Amino acid sequence: MTAATAPVATDLQLAGIDWSRSGLQLGYGRVRHSDNVYDGSVIPIPIAVISSGDGPTVLLVAGTHGDEYEGQILLHELARTLTPDHVRGTLILVPSANHAAVSAGTRVSPIDNGNLNRSYPGEPDGSPTGQVAHLIGRGLLPRVDVVIDLHSGGSNSTYVSCMFLYRGPTPALWTRKVAAARAMALPYTLVVPPRLEPGSLSTAGDDAGILTLSTELGGGGTVDRSVLGRARTGLAALLAGTGVLYSDPAKVLAHQEPERVRSQTVWIELVDDSAVTTNVGGLFEPLVDLGQFVRAGEPVGKVHFLDELDRPPREFAAAVDGVAAIIRRPTLVRPGCHLVHVAPLLADIQD
Repeated sequence: MTAATAPVATDLQLAGIDWSRSGLQLGYGRVRHSDNVYDGSVIPIPIAVISSGDGPTVLLVAGTHGDEYEGQILLHELARTLTPDHVRGTLILVPSANHAAVSAGTRVSPIDNGNLNRSYPGEPDGSPTGQVAHLIGRGLLPRVDVVIDLHSGGSNSTYVSCMFLYRGPTPALWTRKVAAARAMALPYTLVVPPRLEPGSLSTAGDDAGILTLSTELGGGGTVDRSVLGRARTGLAALLAGTGVLYSDPAKVLAHQEPERVRSQTVWIELVDDSAVTTNVGGLFEPLVDLGQFVRAGEPVGKVHFLDELDRPPREFAAAVDGVAAIIRRPTLVRPGCHLVHVAPLLADIQD
């Protein structure tokens, strides 16, 4: 099913947006909820629509997890900077999708503990998080040609700055994903199995047959200036490549950045043996740096035991050759925590 044929939810709770109009419109999605704070009221999900009429429609989403900040900043900049004169078609911007989590600076919603990226397709009368998933998955997704879902590592991890691509779902869409990753030219492109998380926006977009792209931009629950600058430049190039922005006005998005040499992206992949997982609790000490190439059998981290002062720490080694693509951020770990993900190089896609 494509964006042109997918049914749009008729029960969509959206205020201030008239899809027949051109120009800049600022509105919000209505998430119904009643508790001690929202007493028979709504949680507003801010939405900006910038349209010049005919052309592709691109949906950009950030704030799916409230402690992931680079994407939120980029979409706020787009909403303030772009005008309909810059656009050929329509841009839909949702900078704080899980607004309750964004307001609290937490990964999941403090209202219902909902993880928005595990909640698609959502329910119109469900929990607040389920309603947001329905708003995006059933209300916005069927209107668009391209989805860009901007994530970072959040408070619990740091990633190499990368485009995060689900394989598939068809050869044609996969070819377009590869081209998009090359256009954005982040330092890495991390490829993961098809339908990695069935309740994610990436899976929802793939199931709808829409070109769906995601990123992981640093992390650690903060903003890295270098990562943000590279993402700002790459997003401008990607949007120009989709045809939704005129080429020259795309430079507006990078107006604060110095001239950058845009190198080619390095292709890596998450495999079954990528995760290095602790089976003990304690204090995690990383033994490798983010982006470092490691060999199978090489120690990548150790865990120090809290209550056994005479016990040596337990070391954990990589199972495969590859790049240290994800490193856990909080030092305190429990059994089952992933310490490092080692992502092998994808030689068949390297430029």
